[in-house]
Amino acid sequence: MPGLLNQLRALSPDIRQYLLVTGNYWAFTLTDGALRMLVVLYFYSLGYGALSIAMLFVFYEFFGVVTNLIGGWLGARIGLNKTMNIGLFLQIVALSMLLLPAEYLIVPWVMAAQALSGIAKDLNKMSAKSSIKLLVSDEQQGTLYKWVAILTGSKNALKGVGFFLGGALLALFGFWWAILLMAVALLLVWLLSLKLLKRDLGKSKAKAKFREMLSKSRAINLLSAARLCLFGARDVWFVIALPLFLAGQFGWDHWQVGGFLALWVIGYGAVQSIAPQVTGKRQGKVPDGRSAVHWALLLCALPALIALSIQLNWQVGPVLLIGLLLFGAVFAINSSLHSYLIVSYAGRDGVSLDVGFYYMANAMGRLLGTVLSGWLYQEYGLATCLWVSSALLIATVLISLALPKHSSMPKSSH
Repeated sequence: MPGLLNQLRALSPDIRQYLLVTGNYWAFTLTDGALRMLVVLYFYSLGYGALSIAMLFVFYEFFGVVTNLIGGWLGARIGLNKTMNIGLFLQIVALSMLLLPAEYLIVPWVMAAQALSGIAKDLNKMSAKSSIKLLVSDEQQGTLYKWVAILTGSKNALKGVGFFLGGALLALFGFWWAILLMAVALLLVWLLSLKLLKRDLGKSKAKAKFREMLSKSRAINLLSAARLCLFGARDVWFVIALPLFLAGQFGWDHWQVGGFLALWVIGYGAVQSIAPQVTGKRQGKVPDGRSAVHWALLLCALPALIALSIQLNWQVGPVLLIGLLLFGAVFAINSSLHSYLIVSYAGRDGVSLDVGFYYMANAMGRLLGTVLSGWLYQEYGLATCLWVSSALLIATVLISLALPKHSSMPKSSH
């Protein structure tokens, strides 16, 4: 630990803060992915159905909506270092809640732990994404895009690794010891973060008012609406419907489904990390509203084509798996591009207000997708989920048409 501290102190302040923010976010993400897999496997072993297990995470998504909205305001008032550290601490508490004897791990208690974990996750994510804005000057948009892409992509890749980690810890040590090991590891990260994160990072010069949580920027409002539809379009078929379909129609066992989805998330994160190269950074370009329209348009047809394959009962397996891989790659570019645009659009003073509002819309999209995924699949099947996904993607394109068509634009003010 002393050697690591000395190496960090030897770096330039901005690089040191970026590494601390990223390392903090990585550690949290690993435990977040692992915790989800541990909860899924534990309740699966108790005989719960996949839909019932998925509904355990509704509070996780719901509290993400609330947390992003309030968290942005809180970050502007007390500083992003504090909101990031509060997020880490709450995750340690959420993990500790699961250290009770097995007979006390009833559904409401686990749902409460997941709700707390959802609050922790979105505080941590909002803080990490907002911090990057403050470590790069407004003139360095290419650097900003690269740093945001690396942070976003690595987070999703590590979430996939976390799925594997959760399964491995459960197999090697059992549920209780797996949770304890993660809680102790995160406690060490939290102590390091308390010591080294810049004290006033992201604190607004003017006291942010509670009513300022809602963005006054047209560009940010439009991007947030597009983000809501984009993530609703993914989760309406990916979160519940797809795992159930793979298990029920293809006869895959739990490990095959979990392993495939984990690999998908890792690949998705890897594509996000290289998004700047794909979208034109090599030619000195950074994305604008036009880029958001083009990439969302590319995504629209994929769910519809998979839905047609299912309805016509034509090569369902190959079309679904190839379609899923293509969807993941193009969706990753869309997601990374949006993540850059929000950080670029946000004002430097009180950046977390804008980023928090945007990720509130992101969480609403995930919540909408999760609930629709369970209901639509149960009532109408996977093809209907995919048609709804295409409809939401068309809405994303239509909203994105109104985004600014140039990369430099007036900053949001609060």
